[in-house]
Amino acid sequence: MREAAALLAPRPAVVVVVWEAGLAFEAATTPAFEAPPVAPDLQPAFDADQELYDAARRVAERGAALAEEAGLSATSFAIADDATVADTLIRIAREHNARAIAVGTHSRRGISNLLLGSTSRDLLQRAPCPVVVVPDA
Repeated sequence: MREAAALLAPRPAVVVVVWEAGLAFEAATTPAFEAPPVAPDLQPAFDADQELYDAARRVAERGAALAEEAGLSATSFAIADDATVADTLIRIAREHNARAIAVGTHSRRGISNLLLGSTSRDLLQRAPCPVVVVPDA
């Protein structure tokens, strides 16, 4: 956030954490291989999904606080992904008429580095505005 703010300040910022809603429901409703059918208890899935949302909201709020400390006027959102994280970020960028998208990388090594990182790559190829990719410290 600090690196992006150094480039983009004093513009307003929208800090977005994209989370994947419904993962707990998939786990709760996907039958085990050759297991007898059982009516799932969905309350734990609701609770887990709420916890994931709350965690994403806290991360977004922390990001907005860091952005403000670095000189940006920031708001925060935790948003469930539409299709992919990149698709969701592109949609949000369009909705907010973003001048740029800043995204961080993950420190992955070896084969994971070849298979992952599609969010940054997709943003660089399809975003409606410049993309700042900040490497993981």
